[in-house]
Amino acid sequence: MSETTNITKKVTLSKSDRLHVWWRSTFLQGSWNYERMQNGGWAYSLIPAIKKLYTTKEDRAAALKRHMEFFNTHPYVASPVIGVTLALEEERANGAPIDDVTIQGVKVGMMGPLAGVGDPVFWYTVKPIVGALAASLAISGSIVGPILYFVVWNAIRMGFMWYTQEFGYKAGSKITDDLSGGILQDITRGASMLGMFILAALIERWVVVDFSPVKVSTIKQQAGAYIDWDKLPKGSAGIKEALSQQAAGRSLDKYKVTTLQDNLNQLIPGLMALLLTFLCMWLLKKKVSPIVIILGLFVFGVLMHVIGWM
Repeated sequence: MSETTNITKKVTLSKSDRLHVWWRSTFLQGSWNYERMQNGGWAYSLIPAIKKLYTTKEDRAAALKRHMEFFNTHPYVASPVIGVTLALEEERANGAPIDDVTIQGVKVGMMGPLAGVGDPVFWYTVKPIVGALAASLAISGSIVGPILYFVVWNAIRMGFMWYTQEFGYKAGSKITDDLSGGILQDITRGASMLGMFILAALIERWVVVDFSPVKVSTIKQQAGAYIDWDKLPKGSAGIKEALSQQAAGRSLDKYKVTTLQDNLNQLIPGLMALLLTFLCMWLLKKKVSPIVIILGLFVFGVLMHVIGWM
């Protein structure tokens, strides 16, 4: 009597497969759109892995469909998210109980915190340093300047993307070993909490709602509280005296104007920007199209400027 045992071979992503994904990820923003941001480039990056992991047309179509959901982060720090996603897709293809919601939740949970890291590291630190070095050579007439910039910048950028993608892939494989223990849920929750803190900093920096044109009150100040320009000496002596009086605390004008923005800043700086962000989040939760929200903000801003409120 013979016993036949059916063994299903586990499908894994080779280094070559991951290299193909890494190369495609350099074009992450090649299909950027206002509704789902980087979703097209994201799905394009994962095609080599999807073809390797899934054999039927239906499974490949389903994988592409779930990766066409909203995704947006700094293009270089998307690599660790790609790595974790590759690990999750690999485990799913081998029968692990990983659903679409879990994969999308991990992506969304990671992309927020990482987005706040990419700008200061790359745009505000690495790129200016490399650019300054290359510019100093170019100013002296050396052709090495632009060549150095191209080579060094791309070496840093692509090396970082490959290393972090591999890091995410290996970390993701360890995460999926204990799905029942809730590690994925803990990571997603922690990343979401960190993302909220970073979102607050980004709101204060990038969202501007200014009601300075709206005057609340105009009060004439007492003599000596402001600079009397008619009594200043002419020429450089007058400029020096004006600067001295300003440093001493005198106002530049005899009338003290208080604007709506001044009152709001005394209450809570950045309050209106925060409320506007909450409004957009509420509209998105109500399934309002991002394009409609963008057009609405544009029209609102123009109208408020025309009537002199902003």
